Amino acid sequence: MGSAVVKILFVCLGNICRSPTAEGVFRAMAARELPELALTVDSAGTAGYHAGEAPDSRTCEAALRRGYDLSGLRARAVEPYDFEVFDLILAMDRQNLETLKRRAPAQRRGRLRLLLEFAPQCGLFEVPDPYYGGANGFEQVLDLIEAASLGLCTALRRGTLAPLWAP
Repeated sequence: MGSAVVKILFVCLGNICRSPTAEGVFRAMAARELPELALTVDSAGTAGYHAGEAPDSRTCEAALRRGYDLSGLRARAVEPYDFEVFDLILAMDRQNLETLKRRAPAQRRGRLRLLLEFAPQCGLFEVPDPYYGGANGFEQVLDLIEAASLGLCTALRRGTLAPLWAP
């Protein structure tokens, strides 16, 4: 990948639980695991319900217990330019992936994936939405996102994702 900046966007529905968690966890893990890699990491929602809001307080509390500070993040909706700017756009679930596929230009759809493709050992395809559940749901989300973030770091280290953003 050379000296190019790799740009990754994490996406869920409202951008207040799963995708900001993925942004914070991956940013911290990549800084530790891949300090030499230039990265831009962001998150967004397929819906703009919570634009400008901080992540859900339960999300922030669960993340902080594991050392991830999400307090500076603010929700935003996916914009058309995101498909041009980001090298890899990772959806938390199939519904959001399908929404992204409908919105993305045809030549950019190959950059869209599910986050849990990077954690096959988890046996799940989707990061469940913890919004309407209990505290355990936020812990499960963190477990899944930590596993996927480690897998994503491994893929970036090996260079197996480079064809997604090669000229």
